[in-house]
Amino acid sequence: MEKRFDVLVIGELNVDLILNDIESFPEMGKEKISRKMSLVMGSSSAIFACNMASLGNRIGFIGKIGNDPFGKLVLKNLETKNVDTSLIIKSDTVSTGATVVLNYGQDRAMVTYPGSMENLVLEDIPFEEFKNARHLHLSSFFLQTGIQNDVPEIFKRAKEEGMTTSLDIQWDPSEKWEFDYETILQYIDVFLPNESEIKELTEAKDLLGGIYKLKQYAHIIAVKSGDKGSFLWKDNNLVHKKAYPNDRVVDAIGAGDSFNAGFIHQFLKGEPETSCLDFANLTGAISTTAAGGTGAFTDIDQFMETAKTRFNYEK
Repeated sequence: MEKRFDVLVIGELNVDLILNDIESFPEMGKEKISRKMSLVMGSSSAIFACNMASLGNRIGFIGKIGNDPFGKLVLKNLETKNVDTSLIIKSDTVSTGATVVLNYGQDRAMVTYPGSMENLVLEDIPFEEFKNARHLHLSSFFLQTGIQNDVPEIFKRAKEEGMTTSLDIQWDPSEKWEFDYETILQYIDVFLPNESEIKELTEAKDLLGGIYKLKQYAHIIAVKSGDKGSFLWKDNNLVHKKAYPNDRVVDAIGAGDSFNAGFIHQFLKGEPETSCLDFANLTGAISTTAAGGTGAFTDIDQFMETAKTRFNYEK
């Protein structure tokens, strides 16, 4: 019997206040000018969900928002992208989170008010829905403090229901990197860190050192490395795929989440992991052609047209 969802996403939900065209990075005691501002749906998990949906997948989202204007903006954006929001909890006691994003060239700084994203707890997870989905994805491990200790149990139950799984831990704002990869990675089919995160997590000096520490626990490790492309570790083999260069970057918000979407999209189609990695690089590059992480994604036909005309990609 066909499943209701291709992917269930468990994640944080917030809005992003994005400031672009900043004359220089802020300094204490000084005021700087930004020439462009936008208020959009944020959250790595939401960007992943929306872009997966735009690629033609059926996506359900599990999360929590405040019953407030920011929460309504988030719901509207998810629904516009055809993400099922019926499993999202609307709270009257906590506010929807917000991130202020400062873009300077291809670099950025962020300040986040967590709000409701810290209030999702194990009892909020509708485990009965796991039987209705093929795959479970979780992003932003360190922002979801309410379920951090329960992540092994969540993924264990997903595997018991026959789901495939993926995880992107994202950056740790506290920089403590308390993530029990020896326990958690046994339940993860595709682990999706970037190069900085894998080095911080393992206290390794370089990417290969980080992979060496994780390889005995992980199944597939797909590592984002910016303009260097990406790397894949599976079955004691390391594969590198070059990036798709974009000399007209609008912003890099959500490029990593879009990479994740591209990889899992192909993974669910049963494509070889090397093809998943190449498509993930393409998806990340296309993300940078428009603002806000989801602006470059409408549907699969539009995506493939952009891939062909901007990046000379042929299916």
